[in-house]
Amino acid sequence: MEVILKQDVEKVGLKGEVVDVARGYARNFLLPRGLAEPATPGRIAQIRARDEQRARHEARSYDQAQEIAAVLNKTVLRFEVPAGPTGTLFGSVTPTDVADELWRARKIRVDRRKIELREPIKRIGRYEIPIDVFEDVRVAVKTLVVPEGGELPPEEEDVPEATADAVEPEVASEAAAAADADAVAAVAGADEAV
Repeated sequence: MEVILKQDVEKVGLKGEVVDVARGYARNFLLPRGLAEPATPGRIAQIRARDEQRARHEARSYDQAQEIAAVLNKTVLRFEVPAGPTGTLFGSVTPTDVADELWRARKIRVDRRKIELREPIKRIGRYEIPIDVFEDVRVAVKTLVVPEGGELPPEEEDVPEATADAVEPEVASEAAAAADADAVAAVAGADEAV
């Protein structure tokens, strides 16, 4: 029995695919759980039309891929997401979010599986996300993840983390010396009182 998957189903297929499964598997598992719908000729025609439209937007040749890569190289994506005071996001930015934002901003369709994020982005900051546009055509898209209603600090403040770490030990040693001097003075004052 042919069905159209409404969600990704492990070892069966991905969302939107027309797959042939056993009649009992479809009737007893996929259809009752809302994971699939029966494949009618009209619905199959709709899916094919949608796939053809997507195909027009995907790179079909190396030259098209180079043009798309040039556009993506100039693109800066911006995600405003809820975040805590420490910069941790409430949620994350996933490859699907990046693909949707590319479509919204530039009308360029990129398959989420071609966006190489090892794990979802869970902190605010600046990122370069590698995308495989076509065979041997790879581009890094600049992405800003900012807190809702806020801004990222300027890049100059982000980059010199190493110099900030180098300054902190000096401040810490001066503070420790001052605390030792206070402790010695307190002990000396206690001895005089006795």
